[in-house]
Amino acid sequence: MCLNDLPDPELLIRTSGECRLSNFMLWQIAYSELYFTNKLWPDFKKEDLHEAIIDYQNRERRFGQVSEQLKS
Repeated sequence: MCLNDLPDPELLIRTSGECRLSNFMLWQIAYSELYFTNKLWPDFKKEDLHEAIIDYQNRERRFGQVSEQLKS
């Protein structure tokens, strides 16, 4: 998928309880945060999205580095 005019996603939400990516946008999500939920897509509501965003906001984004590298 070529999305030259859009930035790479910062968060990928995978529904249905599957903890795999199925080769979906592998190059674009190299530094994305992954969120897995047991909800099925038709049952995924605004509250579930809000929960995923709150979880994302509490993460330390390192972009391939370790915490010590970020501090220096």
